[in-house]
Amino acid sequence: MRRPETSGLLARIEGPEDFQAAFGVSRETLARLKTYAELLETWQKTINLVAPSTLGDVWHRHMADSAQLLVLAPAGATKWVDLGSGAGFPGLVLALMLADRPGSRVALVESDVRKCAFLGEVVRKTGIGQLITVEIVTGRIENASTQAKCGIPEVITARALAPLERLLELSAPLFGPETVALYQKGRDVGLELDAAAKNWRFGSELVPSRSDVSGRIIVLRGLEAKAA
Repeated sequence: MRRPETSGLLARIEGPEDFQAAFGVSRETLARLKTYAELLETWQKTINLVAPSTLGDVWHRHMADSAQLLVLAPAGATKWVDLGSGAGFPGLVLALMLADRPGSRVALVESDVRKCAFLGEVVRKTGIGQLITVEIVTGRIENASTQAKCGIPEVITARALAPLERLLELSAPLFGPETVALYQKGRDVGLELDAAAKNWRFGSELVPSRSDVSGRIIVLRGLEAKAA
């Protein structure tokens, strides 16, 4: 799989062909992503998985928005945890793109049992679980039992889950010395970083989103709580 470019806004991703051109995924991966998109449309009729206004723009707003994170992770990373997975963005998209990376394990953490059922159906229908380990962890992130199931990953991802300070509280038990977090944020990311820095030490880099002109991705390392 060709790694995506890391700079510049993506051209509008109108459908699977545009996605393949932008991210260079295999035909097999693209087929699985198409199955995912079809299931999302079907389940959306009974469960509010994504904002209804974005359903017609799923390949840009959700698929490409998620896929851009892969190139920001450490090369060859195989242990991933996605916090507050919801409908699977970004974690399940990344899992489908990691199918050709043997030994990969992606834990999708979600407290809503209906959304977990949807995630499980996508895993089953795409067959991704036969290629890599995709674990759906049903529970709240702050619970010790949930954290134990996740272990210490190489990469933590989260999209639109919580303000950064709270997100760091949730992520801290999962952080190891080499862990990298990729948090997708909006235009107020600077304020969030300033607020979080009052109680946490970390190294961070802001990367412009390639799918949203006002979006930013925080690449964060070395998380430590400051002494009270």
